[in-house]
Amino acid sequence: MSTLPACQTLLLEPHNGVLHITLNRPESRNAMSLQMVAELRAVLGAVRDDRAIRALVIGGAGGHFCAGGDIKDMANARAQGPSAYRDLNRAFGALLQEVQHAPQVVITVLQGAVLGGGFGLACVSDVALADHQAQFGLPETSLGLLPAQIAPFVVQRIGLTQTRRLALTAARFDGTQARRMGLVHFVEHDAQALAERLDEILAHVLCCAPEANATTKKLLLASAGQPSNALLDEAADWFSEAVTGTEGVDGTMAFVQKRKPGWAP
Repeated sequence: MSTLPACQTLLLEPHNGVLHITLNRPESRNAMSLQMVAELRAVLGAVRDDRAIRALVIGGAGGHFCAGGDIKDMANARAQGPSAYRDLNRAFGALLQEVQHAPQVVITVLQGAVLGGGFGLACVSDVALADHQAQFGLPETSLGLLPAQIAPFVVQRIGLTQTRRLALTAARFDGTQARRMGLVHFVEHDAQALAERLDEILAHVLCCAPEANATTKKLLLASAGQPSNALLDEAADWFSEAVTGTEGVDGTMAFVQKRKPGWAP
């Protein structure tokens, strides 16, 4: 089995051909910091060619999956100028592409906050399980920002019509609604039921040949069309313009200061 990188923001547990990856920043509801993005990408790179690892299970510590991007990273980028925002944003798009194309079966276990970047991660999983009370949403526009790297993957997952409604209203919805729109495959009512469902799915995955699964996944993704590098590059530019503009500055400061931004009633 592959040598796994040392991680500060992730807990890694390999077990019987499955690598369990826990996003582990519970004090921030597992907000996706640049360090967490880098560590996830390093883990994916380390196991990419390892067919002894048949599935990747991604969950979150402390009762939440992921509350989105880390606003503190955006504050740090402010001092470095627009290119830092672009690079920060584009790194997350690269992570989504790498999860999407992981040869292993990727399973997400979604509890608590599944927002922004966490929502994006759910959209690139092969199988998604959710607690019925999990809270999903794309809050970016309520912060004066764009779901720049996430949007193409969300459209691919649930379609343009639903994505337009969710992205342009920043509406929150629960696990039951997420299943209705095709974002998740299974919804359970407690942690025990989620664990049992995960065991059932992993048993099915382990019945499938790892190389056949990897090649089948490549075929399926090629059949559906992919968010392109060019689109994600352009989206990162738009994100940088938004976050350094009047709305982005007010929206992110309002979030930190726990107040409404200027445009909100």
